[in-house]
Amino acid sequence: MLRYPLLHPPLLHALATAGHGSKVLIADANYAHRTNVHHRAEVIHLNLRPGLVSVDEVLAPVLSAIPVEAVHTMRPDDLGTPEAWADYERVLGPDLPLRPLARQDFYAACRAPELAVCVATGDGRHYANVLLTVGAIS
Repeated sequence: MLRYPLLHPPLLHALATAGHGSKVLIADANYAHRTNVHHRAEVIHLNLRPGLVSVDEVLAPVLSAIPVEAVHTMRPDDLGTPEAWADYERVLGPDLPLRPLARQDFYAACRAPELAVCVATGDGRHYANVLLTVGAIS
């Protein structure tokens, strides 16, 4: 038994096999979890029902498991600020600012070979996707 905030065995395995520079996508319910990810990326389905689980609920335990050096978000086409971003900023703190990417650039980054894992959530908020870059342990 683990005494650790993250207990999901397939997600732990996927994170353990990712290294410095690998990407971890925590995607909302609207994201194309199979077609807008690299074909070798592990897809972990946590989307039990709409609204469960949220990206925030996955983000916090993932941050406890891996070092993160960058966090990218999907910027809306109208350049607005999605409501989810304020929640992410609270979880991430001031040392990990959000780095918005245009929607097509975000998709391209998620289809790149650096994507190690995509976590599919039931989060119904629009543009509620976060792309983490795994850092190094010093």
